[in-house]
Amino acid sequence: MRAMNSIVSQDVVAVGMIEAARRLGVSPRTVATLVARKELPSRRIGRRRVIPVRALEEFLDRDHVTSRGAKALTIRRRSYEG
Repeated sequence: MRAMNSIVSQDVVAVGMIEAARRLGVSPRTVATLVARKELPSRRIGRRRVIPVRALEEFLDRDHVTSRGAKALTIRRRSYEG
């Protein structure tokens, strides 16, 4: 059995993108990017995309090498003066 602070709930099998982002501590856009890259599994139910809570737990347990993510953190916005 997992610890009490586990993100897996006995009652909830899948969550929406916003709830998944909240549970992971990232933005909904980051979750959408992970889903688009197939790094985080999801399912469509009607017009809604849901993510199995078990997939969130497995995602956190995996080692991640994100060279694109690391590079994106170093990009700074340029200020254009006219």
